[in-house]
Amino acid sequence: MPSPADEAAGGQATLPGLERPGLEGADLEGPGLERAAAGARGADDAELAAVAAELRALDRDGSRMAAAIRGALDMLLDGQHTGRYRWDQLHKTEKTHAGTLVEIALARSLRLADGVALDYTIAGADVDCKFSRRRGGWMIPPEADGKLMLLVQASDEDGTWSAGLVRAAPQHLSPGGNRDGKRALNDRGRAAVRWLHARAPLAENALIKLPDRDVAAIFALPSGQRRVNELFRRAQRMPVSRTVVATVAMQDDYMKRVRGGGGARDQLRAEGIVIFGDYAGDQVLASALGLPRPGPGEFVSARLARRPAGEPGRHDRVIRLAGADWRLAAPAEPAGPAPALPR
Repeated sequence: MPSPADEAAGGQATLPGLERPGLEGADLEGPGLERAAAGARGADDAELAAVAAELRALDRDGSRMAAAIRGALDMLLDGQHTGRYRWDQLHKTEKTHAGTLVEIALARSLRLADGVALDYTIAGADVDCKFSRRRGGWMIPPEADGKLMLLVQASDEDGTWSAGLVRAAPQHLSPGGNRDGKRALNDRGRAAVRWLHARAPLAENALIKLPDRDVAAIFALPSGQRRVNELFRRAQRMPVSRTVVATVAMQDDYMKRVRGGGGARDQLRAEGIVIFGDYAGDQVLASALGLPRPGPGEFVSARLARRPAGEPGRHDRVIRLAGADWRLAAPAEPAGPAPALPR
């Protein structure tokens, strides 16, 4: 389990095996995986291979791990009650709990049994979980010496996450440790990591993607409804999660600020802005316009313009609403009312 000292220290500086030249030929599988160094990656470690196979069987595409990591980070930020959305907004004492939250979230998502001496039992082996936000190295506690490590890294700023396995063998660890006896992976240890998922996409946090001036304009407004309206004005054509809506609204009934019946969907239609959600019909319409397809709990806003009959538009993506053709509005086009989405 990660310690306060590990996370307070800031975690990783680089993600070994991913960015260094000459690293190729790894036997990795599944979406989001990158090729890494050939050589000693536990190919002759039957226990490590069994754990890797079990984790892949539990979560072939990594979607469950990704959701667990995203949820743990969102729980730590607690945006609905604090308005926070960035790691650097956390207190030092809060950052120390990130690894524990990720470890618990993965155990619940993958239904991993408790370990005997370490965090998990996977394929009959004791496995310790270490999380770091920054790329680089993890501090291995003395009780994990010789044991298997599940190394997890995620960053909203990069929009990626990674997970891999390595054995904390003596030849993989630095000779010196900190005052708690914890040691980092050395070059050989970093090269030995068997990546299950490397730099896979992490569910996007729209507030981090927006320019600082746009975020400041959103949070400067005095009411939750006005902040949510401004969010969908400024974060157009990108996925916006419910967590982001909750962070901006900072209210218990934050979803009411989006829905029709007085929420942003109604209030922004006069400006030509529609908000697609995770309804099947909305997903089809968003995709037809070339917008990101809203996933579970996501929204995508866009300003539409009515295409006049006879307008040359062979290359336009259009959707049919309220008996007319609608396309994405160009920035210079004047705003006009948009139709309601069918329900």
